[in-house]
Formats: sequence, structure tokens, C-alpha cells
Amino acid sequence: MSDGAFEGYGGRHVPDPLQEPLEQLATAYDEVAETDDFQSELRGLLEEFAGRPTPLYYASNLSDRYGAEIYLKREDLLHGGAHKINNALGQALLAKQSGRERLIAETGAGQHGTATAMVGALLGLETEIYMGKKDVERQEMNVFRMRLMGAEVNEVTRGDEGLADAVDAALEDFAENVENTHYLVGSVVGPDPFPRMVRDFQSVIGREAREQFQDRTGELPDAAVACVGGGSNAIGLFHAFREDDVDFYGAEGGGEGSDSNRHAAPLASGTDDVIHGMKTRVLDDDVEVHSVSAGLDYPGVGPEHAMFRAVGRCEYTGITDEEALAAFRELSETEGIIPALESSHAIARAIQLAEAGDHETILVNLSGRGDKDMETAASKFDLSQ
Repeated sequence: MSDGAFEGYGGRHVPDPLQEPLEQLATAYDEVAETDDFQSELRGLLEEFAGRPTPLYYASNLSDRYGAEIYLKREDLLHGGAHKINNALGQALLAKQSGRERLIAETGAGQHGTATAMVGALLGLETEIYMGKKDVERQEMNVFRMRLMGAEVNEVTRGDEGLADAVDAALEDFAENVENTHYLVGSVVGPDPFPRMVRDFQSVIGREAREQFQDRTGELPDAAVACVGGGSNAIGLFHAFREDDVDFYGAEGGGEGSDSNRHAAPLASGTDDVIHGMKTRVLDDDVEVHSVSAGLDYPGVGPEHAMFRAVGRCEYTGITDEEALAAFRELSETEGIIPALESSHAIARAIQLAEAGDHETILVNLSGRGDKDMETAASKFDLSQ
């Protein structure tokens, strides 16, 4: 897959001025990222700065309630509160070793922007973040965190003022400043080499989880579940199990429900098209992109997920806002763990699978913690009784 093609998906669909810098990035990644020196430095940062390895947690109360053994891969315990730091460290280290002095990034829920600000401060790189206006408004604390660590946050007011518009703004910046700037893409999206590069940096999740699950149970899980927006936390979990007899389930943002035209589920409801430099599954223009979780509020998806859907390797389902919010509250009450609203989609799908009774053991990637979503949740729940 060195050309970035995932059985017809992916590729490098960009204007001519971006072809050469992307080819240079692909060459740098292929030549540098697998060297012993790079991997050794990255492992050290993942352990000492990010807090890896993350634990595998048996959710005993949730398991008892639904009749399946449910395990959580606790990426929420990483520095910054989400899986995003894995990829941010890898790309920022590559950028620094390639002589780049500046990082730019897009962000929706703010977790990737926060992770980029963290690594920019750590490695002494100028950092600029693009974020849609509506996400700035619902993620004020993450915006403050980014600025606290020295990053400039640009509020994007074009279009729907969401994640897709932030990506457009970041791509324009990258095109104008390719000589000194690395675009630190936050998910397995965009033109090659980003989908495979981000996947590789996030695959530490699945490698750890596979070993931990076998050590704990003596076998592999029956099913692996993760939320899917762009899809990096899901690919990060799935990659280590792709040749195993483990069923994959992706939980997309189903928005307001099956009768609504407001959702963020391109795999379940989209069509094949080109967006942001890649061929993948994309929502039609008449769909209003919406999810209660800002990190799933994206009209496309990583091309490897589009391939997984096409070949039947993963089943993708839209989880409604109501279902995600119910799972958010249930995990909080049953296990004392407050998940991110993105991760709540995966918890909701795991509960559905447990209730169906088709899987005895279910591994869920708990990709982030819910601190950032407190204001949203507080507006939805009345806990005064």
C-alpha cells in the first residue's frame, strides 16, 4: 500500500503544487520512521511523556448487566485525555527530524488540537490550529488549553463552521507554507501518506490490547469495537487484529436518528467520492453533517475504513445522539468512568452487541475521556433529582 491505494480508495487527489511536498513527506516517512533511532525515541516519548502502555480494563459491572465480557482499552488515561497524542508525537518527531519549524493542524473536538499543542511545546515547534466556530463554542476549555500551551487557534467561519471547514483552511495554509510547515493531520484521512502514517502511529493501541487480552484471558476477543469519525482510533485498534478471527464494529455519528437528515455516518449512508485529497465514502451534499460529538462531525472517513466496508471486514452502524448520551451516562454510573462523547458511541454499540448475544467477549477502544464534554452533557441531563 505504499501508493496509498486501499483497493480503489485513498490515493493522492491534490493540486499540482501539493504533489511534490506530499511525495517528499512520503519519502521521509518511509526512510525515517522505521529506523531504530526514530522508533527508540518515539517509544521513549510514548512511555515517559504520553503515559503508555495504557491498561486493559474489565468492565465487570457493565458486563454483568448485559451478559457479555466487556473490556475497555483505556486510551482515555493518556496525557491529554485521548488517543490523539500517539499520532501527534509520531508526526511531530518526523517533522522535526525533517527540518520543519512549524506545525499546523485541524481539530473538531479539540483533542487533536490539544495533542498538537502539547507536542509543539515539547519539541519547540511553532504551532497553529484551525477549528470551526461551532466547535470553538462547544469546546471552550480545549481552546483555552491549546492557547495556554502557546498554540495559535484560528476560528474558521466558512461553510458549516465545523471540522471539514477546518480541514479546508489547514490545507490552504499547508499549500502556502510547504517549505517550513508540517500539516499534522489528526486522523487516517487525506492524501497519501497521511492515512497509512496515522494508522501506523496509532497501531500501538491494538498491539498493546492484543497482547494484554491474550495475557488476561488466554485468547483473543470475539469482537473489537470503536467509534469512527475520520477513524484513527478504530484503525489503531483494528490493525493488530486484521488477520485474526475477530469481528470489527465501527460506530459512526448517527445524529438525530434514522428519520433525520442530520448525521455523520458516511460509511452507513454515504457514496464514493473525493474529499480532502482522498477517494473514500462521503456524505451527500443534501445531508447536514451533525453529531452530538464534535470529533465525529465529519462528512468523510478514512479510505481504509471505506475499503473495510467494501470487502465486508467491518460492520459500520450509525449511533444516534440519544443512544450515545445514554451510554455516556451508563458507563459513568456503572463503572465510574466518564467517556468522551465520541467513545460513548462505541460503548453504545458494544451494549447493542452484548444484548444481541452473538459475542462472549467484546473489546472496546475507550478513545478519550469526557472532561471536554461536561457542558454538553450538563445541558442534556437533569441530575438534580
